[in-house]
Amino acid sequence: MICNNLSVNEEGHLCLGGQDTVMLAAKYGTPLYLMDEDRIRERCRVYKKAMCEAFGESAMPLYASKAASFKQIYRIMKEEGMGVDVVSSGEIFTALSAGYPLEHAYFHSNNKTDEDIAYAMDNGIGYFVVDNREELDAIERIAAEWNLTQKVLLRLTPGIDPHTYAAVATGKVDSKFGSAIETGQAEEMTLYALSLPHVHLVGYHCHVGSQVFDSDVFLRATAIMLDFASKMKEKHGFELEELDLGGGYGVRYRDEDPEIDIYANILQVGMAVKAQCTALGLKMPAVRMEPGRSIVADAGMTLYNVGTVKRIPGYKNYVSVDGGMTDNPRFALYHSSYTVLLANRVNDDKSTFRCSVVGRCCESGDILQEDVPMPEDVRRGDLLAVLTTGAYNYSMSSNYNRIPKPPVVMLHEGESYVAVKREAFEDVCANDI
Repeated sequence: MICNNLSVNEEGHLCLGGQDTVMLAAKYGTPLYLMDEDRIRERCRVYKKAMCEAFGESAMPLYASKAASFKQIYRIMKEEGMGVDVVSSGEIFTALSAGYPLEHAYFHSNNKTDEDIAYAMDNGIGYFVVDNREELDAIERIAAEWNLTQKVLLRLTPGIDPHTYAAVATGKVDSKFGSAIETGQAEEMTLYALSLPHVHLVGYHCHVGSQVFDSDVFLRATAIMLDFASKMKEKHGFELEELDLGGGYGVRYRDEDPEIDIYANILQVGMAVKAQCTALGLKMPAVRMEPGRSIVADAGMTLYNVGTVKRIPGYKNYVSVDGGMTDNPRFALYHSSYTVLLANRVNDDKSTFRCSVVGRCCESGDILQEDVPMPEDVRRGDLLAVLTTGAYNYSMSSNYNRIPKPPVVMLHEGESYVAVKREAFEDVCANDI
C-alpha cells in the first residue's frame, strides 16, 4: 500500500485508519470523502517537532488552507498549535467560525480586494503576505483609517524552476505571484514597504512549487532569499525577522512515486539556514513553512459506487462511477495520477482488464484516471476507492451538472463522524431567486 494508514482486512476489504471502507460506505453512502484525522494530527506533529529542532523555538508550520478548508480542519490546527495560511475572505470566515485565532494566520493572494483587506484587518489578521505595490497601498490606506500598524511579509520570486507541473510552479521570474529578485522589483518593494508608516515589514516569503520530493528547491530558495536579505540589511538597514519558505513537499499518489522523509528534509534545510545566517552575519529569523498537501493528502480517500461497465472490443473499456470531476477535477486540470482500487475486493486478480475510470457528468473530460487495472468481472455495485484525495479534492469540488457535493467523514481513534454534511438538492439551488 502507498501509505501506512491503508490495510486490507480478512474480508478483502480496503481499510483506512483501521476502519472498513465497505462498512463506512454502507453507513454514509457514496460518493464519500473520508479523512483520517489521526493521520492529519500525526503529520502536524512531525512538522512541529522537525521545525522546532531545525530552526529553533520561534519556528512554526502554517497549514495551507487551500488544500482542504472546512471548520473541523481549523479546529484540529488550533488544537495542534499550527499556524495557518489563508487565501480568501471565505477561508478567513471559515477559520473564524471554527474559533481559530487569526493572529496566527497569514493572508495570501495576488489580488486581495479592498473588501478582503478590510475584512481581514477587522477580524485581527496576524499577517498579510503582500504580492504587489497596489496591495501595499491599500493596506497602508486602510490601516491608517483604523489607526493601526499592520504586519506584512513580501512575497518574492527567487527565480527557481522546481521541475514539477507547470501549473503548480510558482517561484519562477515570470510567475503571476510575487516580486522578482532578479529584476530589482523585490528591492523596490522592500524600500517602499519600509517607507509606509502603517506597515510593519517583518520579512519575506517565497514558494517555488508543489509536489517536490527532496529539499533541493528549498535549499536553492533559502540561499537566494538569505543572500537578498543580507543585501537589504547592508544597503538599507532592514533586519529580517521572519522567513517563510512556503510549502511543496510531495506525497505518494502511485506506487512508483518516491517516499519522502519530511523530518530529515526539514533538518537538512535547517542546517543550511543556520550556516548561511552565520556566514552572512544575519540573526536567525523565525522560519515558517506552509505544508498543505503533505498534511492532508494521504489522510484522504474517496469512495464511489460503480455504475455502468462499457466494453468496446478492440478499443477501450470504461468503468463509470457515481461521482467524477465534480468531486475531483484534478485529472481534468493536471492529468494527476491516482491509485484506484475496488475497495470491496482488493485481492481479486487485476491482470487482464484495464479501463478508464470516468464520472457521471455530461462531459467527455469527466475522467478520474486512465489505464486502471481492474478485475475482469468489475460490475455495477462494486465499491471503488481513489486513494490520496485529501488535498485539493473537496476544496476544488463543484456543482457542475447540479450535482450535490459529497460529505466529509472524519475517522478518529476507531470512530467516525460527519465533518461536512452531504449536500441535498435544496442546497444546490439555495441561492437561486
